[in-house]
Amino acid sequence: MRKILIAALVTATACTAISPIPAAARDGNVAAGIIGGLAVGTILGAAASGPRYYAPAPVYVEPAVPAYVERECYWTRGAPEWDEYRGIWYRPRMRVCD
Repeated sequence: MRKILIAALVTATACTAISPIPAAARDGNVAAGIIGGLAVGTILGAAASGPRYYAPAPVYVEPAVPAYVERECYWTRGAPEWDEYRGIWYRPRMRVCD
């Protein structure tokens, strides 16, 4: 990206250096030139500043269990817990895998 940007800047500089018409501010068109220059400078500055993204966080995946190994799982009741909303003690169901 930077090589393309540098090539574009060199080409633009060369084109303006050999242009046959000299630049002149006639009829009060100074503001348009200043606004255009600021806009082009902003675009080129944003392009040269570099990417605005970061590498994604690494993802750790659990190794796959082979098909011939079956895991023994069962459901059971957990430790008693107090439920503030209902005002009762209850024992939640838990899945246990060996």
